[in-house]
Amino acid sequence: MEWLTVVAIVIGVVLAIFLKGAFDEKSRKKRLKWLIHDRYGKTPDRDYGDEELSSIPGYFSAHQKKGQIDDITWNDLGMDQLYFRMNHTYSSAGQEYLYYMLRTPEMREGEMETEMLSSKGNGTGSSGKTGGRISMEEKIAYFSENEKEREELQYAFMQLGRSGKYSVYDYLEYLDKLGESSSLTAIVIDLLFIPAILTMIASPPFGMLFLFTLISINIYSYMKKKQEIEPYLTSFAYVRRILDFSKQLVSMDIPVLKEEWKRLKELEGRFGKFRYSAMLGMRGSSMAGDPLSILLDYVNMLLHLDIICFNSMLREVKKHMNDIDRMITITGRAECYIAISSYRASLHQGWCVPCFETNGRMGACGHLELKGLYHPLLEDAVKNDICVEQGVLLTGSNASGKSTFLKAVAVNALLAQTINTCAADFYQGDRYQIMTSMALRDDLEGGESYYIVEIKSLKRILDVARQHEEDPGTNPVLCFVDEVLRGTNTVERIAASTKILQSLHRPGVLCFAATHDIELTELLAECYDNYHFEEEIEEGDILFNYVLRTGKAVSRNAIRLLGIIGYEEAIIEEAEGLASHFLNTGSWT
Repeated sequence: MEWLTVVAIVIGVVLAIFLKGAFDEKSRKKRLKWLIHDRYGKTPDRDYGDEELSSIPGYFSAHQKKGQIDDITWNDLGMDQLYFRMNHTYSSAGQEYLYYMLRTPEMREGEMETEMLSSKGNGTGSSGKTGGRISMEEKIAYFSENEKEREELQYAFMQLGRSGKYSVYDYLEYLDKLGESSSLTAIVIDLLFIPAILTMIASPPFGMLFLFTLISINIYSYMKKKQEIEPYLTSFAYVRRILDFSKQLVSMDIPVLKEEWKRLKELEGRFGKFRYSAMLGMRGSSMAGDPLSILLDYVNMLLHLDIICFNSMLREVKKHMNDIDRMITITGRAECYIAISSYRASLHQGWCVPCFETNGRMGACGHLELKGLYHPLLEDAVKNDICVEQGVLLTGSNASGKSTFLKAVAVNALLAQTINTCAADFYQGDRYQIMTSMALRDDLEGGESYYIVEIKSLKRILDVARQHEEDPGTNPVLCFVDEVLRGTNTVERIAASTKILQSLHRPGVLCFAATHDIELTELLAECYDNYHFEEEIEEGDILFNYVLRTGKAVSRNAIRLLGIIGYEEAIIEEAEGLASHFLNTGSWT
């Protein structure tokens, strides 16, 4: 009876452990689903480590193409902060594709949808039309309206998780750089075990020596080779995670992603040989500690089976590198639809779907109309309206809102062509190549002054503008210049600024520029519409209402700000007197 008691206790303990594990897993799943539900439509509060930050541009770096947002424009607009604000993703594929999406404005309707689902994945030769496909807007709207399906898909992406300090494409590049490795030697030595065993029957001493020699050679070479391939197993593990995840996705009933799931199923089906090799080649790393794995380690040490499978997996990955890329693209973009839906829900001042006009209604310089425009990173921002068909020259006193307004227009133009969402009540315009020259600084490492950095930045915009003139079939240019040529003296600045901005007034270019040089409003009156911001003085304080007004600015506040901050009255009076004298006589003396 004692042994029955012991058996009962053991069974009870095992059952208790099993039940506790099941309960803990259920609690964990419930907690994660609650977090997913709670975080939807809220500003993300994630912390990013330096290693993760370096991995986020991975997909973008692997998919460079013409028309993407360059580094100067990205940094000018503070797009890193906006990216963090809208990164509602849970997987590496999702967050890397979101970054790529924000840096890749669509130049034709449905361009990226077509690229994603194309067989070759490059969109070459595509007209950009979606035909009968479900549009990006329909997919975003579906996840906004279907909470259950959205949260189930988000939970699946959470299980896929992030790849850590390396991008998915770092792993793929790691494998791609690994040279071809032959399994012929390992196979030949394995085959020699047969005659060695047979020799033991005929001549045991000689057969034992033969067998011992083979075992020694295999163990030595195995330890050396295993150390070489171990770092690459992490890359294979992530590839397998992508395959398993794709297989999970296609089983989910998401009507708007039916075409994506069909494509995923087709791509995943091409990796049968990889999966077969991974069953043996990766078992040790994935199931370390269980008795079968320990036994298998000894078998691998003697016969090199996992190394043979490793070489097979490497060949398959290299053969299907483009298929892996397609799978990452499809899954990453699918999660971005949910991220955009959540971002829209977080815009408490409202948002709109952009309207693009490409049927000849645009003016020679383009057309852009925004109502209720605001910068999405500002809380309780003042909304403004603007409608232009030629360049805009923006004047106003210091801190009145000129730079913020330029950034608001630029950011919304970019969001319109990337995530089909604008921080505005209404948006209508063309599809533009977007460029800026705004938040520049000295290049200390390159030994270049602010002025040199600035004229190089402006030159790149002029070069793209000329390309459009040479090839009218390309998209028009939408450019933003803040305080043009601030890095040089007044006379040369006004003269050069006038000619540069006049050069940017040409067919296919729509330029927004901000300046303190009021002279430019007269010099550019025929080709730039004048707008301004102004301030109010109340009880010794300067108040800004940030309301955009037509016409040029007539007020100045730079000297007044000295008084408000606490400069000596004598300095302020003498400065105002000197300024008034110059305005009346044109002389500083």
